[in-house]
Amino acid sequence: MSEKPFIQYVKRLIQLVWLLIICVVGSTALFLGDAMGLLSFRVEESRLIASAGSSVVLVKEALWQAPDTSSIPHNAKGDMIRYGRELIAHTSKYLGPKGKVRQISNGMNCQNCHLKAGTVPFGNNYARVASAYPKRRNRSGIVEGFEKRVNDCIERSLNGEKLDSASREMQAIVAYLKWVGKDVKKGEAQPGFGLVELTPLHRPADPVKGKTVYDNYCGRCHGADGEGQLAESGLEWTYPPLYGDDSYNFGAGLYRISKFAAYVKANMPYGVTFENPFLTDEEAWDVSAYVNSMPRPEKDLSADWPDISKKPVDHPFGPYADNFSEEQHKYGPFTPIEAAYQ
Repeated sequence: MSEKPFIQYVKRLIQLVWLLIICVVGSTALFLGDAMGLLSFRVEESRLIASAGSSVVLVKEALWQAPDTSSIPHNAKGDMIRYGRELIAHTSKYLGPKGKVRQISNGMNCQNCHLKAGTVPFGNNYARVASAYPKRRNRSGIVEGFEKRVNDCIERSLNGEKLDSASREMQAIVAYLKWVGKDVKKGEAQPGFGLVELTPLHRPADPVKGKTVYDNYCGRCHGADGEGQLAESGLEWTYPPLYGDDSYNFGAGLYRISKFAAYVKANMPYGVTFENPFLTDEEAWDVSAYVNSMPRPEKDLSADWPDISKKPVDHPFGPYADNFSEEQHKYGPFTPIEAAYQ
């Protein structure tokens, strides 16, 4: 065999070996991902990944990143920040039905709605909290401080009771929120804050279509009836309930379908990121309509929105300062409502 053909043969052999290694590693990763219950993509799901229409603008430069936890100081102040982070990540262990400090909430953790303790870009994070509060909120009609904002979440998303503002737990949570957003300046807008913005549908979001999306992709973790999956300890949820008695109530932010749709678009099914969304925009809207059409705890909202003209277009309860129906305010389309206010 001459030298040149021999070299070509060796190169092709090396390429073949690398191809086999990649196939083996890829197959192993898929197997392990399935075994961990992260995602189990079928052929149809793979098609959806390739074709998922996205209104998300992938901006990597200057993308907000939470501070590194290794930078938390090792002193009394740092201890409070770390305790606050623990309370956000494992709220139920401390404040849930079997909480070791108080029993004032429904068993969900704050990070069930604010991923990884509120640090994930477009994961409903806490980036802007420190720079924004105290601030006047149209929902209450008053200037709210950190404590009022925290208790709003406990009373609504955790369907619970207020936490004493002077308690060590409240002080720790506030210390953590201030630390997470410490590098964000007041009024600053940065890619990665809060949630993504989806293109509005030109039709009402459809709970019937949304049920199909839920059954195909959500029920495997959150339960066929939205009941969630408890951790083995029984103290918190591995996957939180999305409706029913143990879920968030009518007053929660995620009960607005624009918020829920934006959240699932960039983060769900579990393991998805905003850079590689799985659901199409329409599927995100429809599944949010389905989830928020299902039974859940109620809440007295009579004190909310003292100026009804300030209600968001997708606030699902009247009265309104316009002539659009309550159903349209809940499911859309929202563009005609927005146009009426311009």
